Amino acid sequence: MITMEALVAAISARIDDYNQTDLPLNKRQVITISLLESVNHILAVDISAPFDVPRQDLSAMDGYAIAKGTMIAKDAKISIVGESQAGRAFTGNLKSGEGVRIFTGAVVPNDCDSILIQENTDFATIRHHIDKSKPYDITVTDLPSSDDHIRRQGEEITKGAVVLSVQKRLNPTDISLLANLGVAEVQVFKPLTVGLIATGDELVALGGTLDSLAQIYNGNSPTIQTLLAELPINIKDYGIIPDDKDATVNAIKLATTECDVLVSSAGVSVGDYDFLTPVIEEVGKINHYKVAMKPGKPFVFGELTRSKSAENSSAPILYFGLPGNPLSALVGTLQFVIPALWQLSGTADGDIPKPLMLKAKLTCDIKKAVGRKDFQRGILTQDGLGNYEVKGSSHQQSHRIKQLSDANCFIVLDKESGSLKAGSDVLVQPFPWCFA
Repeated sequence: MITMEALVAAISARIDDYNQTDLPLNKRQVITISLLESVNHILAVDISAPFDVPRQDLSAMDGYAIAKGTMIAKDAKISIVGESQAGRAFTGNLKSGEGVRIFTGAVVPNDCDSILIQENTDFATIRHHIDKSKPYDITVTDLPSSDDHIRRQGEEITKGAVVLSVQKRLNPTDISLLANLGVAEVQVFKPLTVGLIATGDELVALGGTLDSLAQIYNGNSPTIQTLLAELPINIKDYGIIPDDKDATVNAIKLATTECDVLVSSAGVSVGDYDFLTPVIEEVGKINHYKVAMKPGKPFVFGELTRSKSAENSSAPILYFGLPGNPLSALVGTLQFVIPALWQLSGTADGDIPKPLMLKAKLTCDIKKAVGRKDFQRGILTQDGLGNYEVKGSSHQQSHRIKQLSDANCFIVLDKESGSLKAGSDVLVQPFPWCFA
């Protein structure tokens, strides 16, 4: 069995080659979408600033903009002849010894070279006696610091500078940046199409009826779709495929005409009615099968030959085969499928979302056998001092769905680790949907 770390590296290396050779990023289709729709999409072109930021000199404080050549000394008087506020700049001319009342974010008049903050004047004393329609005097009460309190034009961004680069995964802070630059639309890579297949005679689609005690609902496809919801992909659900080789072949061949990636759940073991693995070998190849992790050992990474009638027909379809047990399918999706899809979508290496890992102290004993990396369900809490504590679920079998819903993290135990006692330090991977 390949280790989890080696499998992650192998998948990443294959996708690097795919993005450079099989379906190069510089030849991917590009679409234009509105900025509000672009979160988590991948930029297909660099975005440059259309203007300087700030666009002109702005005041960083409330106070007074002082004309060039004015001697600022303690007890000096300065004549205030106007006002500059955000959205309404002062348009007059100033001479030495004059200034204008100015507010944070307002344009600094060209005739001014410093800001005297109001705390360094007698503003507090005279504010209620000022007639703003006429010039009035202020008195300097304290000498200003060397900081001139001016945000200089272009000091943050200069016009034409690249603010976001191709392959950037757009996040809410990027949206803020682009909105402030007046960017209403962005060019992104066209989303890949990811096919989903669930296999098993026992499965019934949601909304159907369980007519036999041997039947169960298809819980994996909804789970996987939910886990993939934030990715810039289009999902095509092929439904439930019965345990029949011909039906499996037909479903796989249909997917090769429509998809860029295929993800299946169940049917990848070696049982008499598990047909996916041999079918994949017939219409493509298996790169890796079985990984030293628990749960989720029967994980398949392979590729299929794309139909000649399909778009991008020369590029293979990457295949991820997940086990059928709910926990195994969820672990495989989180650890392998999601990072792979981000990378395959063109996300820059440093911008692929990484799972958060924390150190926590066990509050109970947990059992583990040496030999496979283990993902056990746990409840993560924080004490009054900010220290993390974690309690393992009472049952860890991968078919148990209630314990999975109750948990808020995985306790991640190394391949060589054995059972651990309460008080031991462990690594935990919080579920992203349980923590803000």
